[in-house]
Amino acid sequence: MTIGQTSLEKIFETHIRTLALTLRPGTVDNYRSIARCFLAYLRATSPQLLQPSQVDQLRRDPHLLGWFRSLSEQQRPIRNTTRIRYLIRLRRLLDDLAANGHPLQPDLIRREDFPPEPRYLPRPLSPQEDQILQRELLRTDDLYTNALLLIRATGIRVGECIQLPLDCLRQVGTEQWALHVPLGKLHTERLVPADDEVRRIVERILTLRTSAAPVQLANSQGFLLPRRGVRYVLLQPLQSALAQAAKRAGCATHVTPHRLRHSFATEMLRLGVSLPALMKLLGHRDIRMTLRYVEVTQQDLQREFHQARQNAAHPHHLPTLALPKDIPSADLSGIREALAATRHLLEMYRRQLGNEKICRKLQRLDKRLLTVASELHKIHTEET
Repeated sequence: MTIGQTSLEKIFETHIRTLALTLRPGTVDNYRSIARCFLAYLRATSPQLLQPSQVDQLRRDPHLLGWFRSLSEQQRPIRNTTRIRYLIRLRRLLDDLAANGHPLQPDLIRREDFPPEPRYLPRPLSPQEDQILQRELLRTDDLYTNALLLIRATGIRVGECIQLPLDCLRQVGTEQWALHVPLGKLHTERLVPADDEVRRIVERILTLRTSAAPVQLANSQGFLLPRRGVRYVLLQPLQSALAQAAKRAGCATHVTPHRLRHSFATEMLRLGVSLPALMKLLGHRDIRMTLRYVEVTQQDLQREFHQARQNAAHPHHLPTLALPKDIPSADLSGIREALAATRHLLEMYRRQLGNEKICRKLQRLDKRLLTVASELHKIHTEET
């Protein structure tokens, strides 16, 4: 390895160590892996760029575009989702290096370089398989099957289930309980409402936990599920227990713990939970991710359609704002009242329209009126 190569690697490594101050170890390892991949490509195609004095010669074409091409032409094709992650992480590294004073060209990686994201379909179990699988898990009634039932009843991730604290069940109000899901994926924590079934499952796990081997309990202080070593060791037994239960139940499809989460989301939607509330239940930060989890069948469409038609037979009246009959001619109070009435009428008119383009234009006009109202309020405050 030449000195130039070592120096360039140190540029990346030094910054990655800085990122390690705020990112999780797994994320830092991913950044380090991408840096190595990109450096290996430069070493094979443009070794002169590995010299610190040549960093400013890095170009979008041919260097970055050539690396993109090499990713897509590998003998074992890389999925689009993986390529997207590669590009996002390398773009972050290059942008940070440029911000830190390294002479890099801007826009080395652009939005058009990203491949299209695959469109994932929801993968809930069918209602029939969902029911027979839950019955089988209840019949087995061991530590792992109860953990799987907890995943199905709350929609938590399998990794979140493994990390649940011993005191995960919290009372949040009179006769109101919630499952505390600690900080995990997406750097979020949340409280998932817990009904009598969820409380029963947690209590059963606590009872079964006392029968675990002493070495497991010694390694599991503070955790709901006992483990022999690191938390990842629990993943394989949970997957195996689910596969065996699915086989005994006669499920025709491949069942994974994550499909239980999809089944929970679809069931919640059918029971009337709104998408924003479902997003909070699942611990998502983007509603588009939540939409990947829910399956809308023809039966769901028929139910929603006929319910909407029934509601149409009983139209409701929107509240109206009483307009002042005698608006004062030239004072701030009268102008502000007239402006509020105008904004209200504009909103009522917008709700009656079906043209999305016009609706968006009216929303922009309302924002301008809101700005005017805000400025008038400032003037009123200054005068008083």
